[in-house]
Amino acid sequence: MNLGLGPQVRNCDVVLQNKNWFATNQFMLEIIFHNRMKQYKCLTNDSSIASAIYVPFYAGLDVGRYLWGGFNTSVRDFDAMDLVKWLSGKPEWKRLRGRDHFFVAGRITWDFRRRMDDDESGWGNKLASLPEIRNMTMLTIESSPWSNQDFAIPYPTYFHPSSNIEVIQWQNKVREQKRKYLFSFVGASRPNLKSSIRSEIIEQCLVSEGTCKLLDCITNNCHNPVNVMKMFQSSIFCLQPPGDSYTRRSTFDSILAGCIPVFFHPGTAYIQYIWHLPKNYTKYSVFISENDIRDKKANIENILLGISEDEASAMREEVVRLIPRVIYADPRSRLESFDLEDAFDIAVKRVLERVETIRGDMEQGKSYSFDFPEQFSWKYYWSGTMEDHKWDAYFTKTSDANSSRA
Repeated sequence: MNLGLGPQVRNCDVVLQNKNWFATNQFMLEIIFHNRMKQYKCLTNDSSIASAIYVPFYAGLDVGRYLWGGFNTSVRDFDAMDLVKWLSGKPEWKRLRGRDHFFVAGRITWDFRRRMDDDESGWGNKLASLPEIRNMTMLTIESSPWSNQDFAIPYPTYFHPSSNIEVIQWQNKVREQKRKYLFSFVGASRPNLKSSIRSEIIEQCLVSEGTCKLLDCITNNCHNPVNVMKMFQSSIFCLQPPGDSYTRRSTFDSILAGCIPVFFHPGTAYIQYIWHLPKNYTKYSVFISENDIRDKKANIENILLGISEDEASAMREEVVRLIPRVIYADPRSRLESFDLEDAFDIAVKRVLERVETIRGDMEQGKSYSFDFPEQFSWKYYWSGTMEDHKWDAYFTKTSDANSSRA
């Protein structure tokens, strides 16, 4: 519905604002992105002068049909194989063998990285492992830190404005919001994931009566935008532990509400959304090691109480300033009055920069290959994104514990 935005949320003036709120599914990014691309001001029908080629293949909707139900690998891989066969035969492909092509996959990268052809029990399809796809740029809601081909861009939120005025009005609303809870958590425990710290977090929240507010998704409707945004707007800090995978759509819902996110693993945001979130993560968030939570060395309430009111206010202002960067504007608006860059604008700009760099290197005769072992290709190292190597050590330490998610 509504070009991928989903049903419009009605009767929500008290919690939300204006008409541009939708019950957007977290896996609809490829639909929303495609419809935004149709309105992009720099489109051309002449591929010979195009800076980059956008491929509107709905990879997430494709693989999502076969993730459950025992489908064999040939069924799961069929459309991916068909895509690369078609693409590689096009004249546009032959210029740079796809290195100027990009597409959006609206699910996490691990859904497209089955390693073995004959592994019928393996998860997902092998789209991201195909040689042709490895030449392309892949935009996902969660990327692989060790792959040089995919980059994470924000999950879609519930807010899809049609003008910059609507964004500014919303920013003003969340700035002035009275927040009666120190911190909150929206989610459910993960009893089947041994490495999950959600049970510990829920326990700490329940003990901190009056300070923490819990919206348990087992007993409450967490797909209702009003329920979620009401909770986040009433909280100073919002807890964002990993769930089924490292990242969460909830991260961007909390930013949208002006609630300071609290992360427990660098893979939830810091080494994911390098195009959209500040490099200096202390400006907009709090980090508490999940290992300290698991070992009962960290008390969330005490840590957050130790942050001064002035510090929290500065962090919240940074979060509010981030709002335009993590939302996707309504594709139907044509965006005549939208002069703020949204998540789509930033993603396209960075893809174009990346393709231009690759093209320049190839024109200078530099060899350009993505065919190197992933364990040696941690893109956040050599891109200069991280100030030091401490997150690599963190991933090394926790990789075994989190193997079920990665």
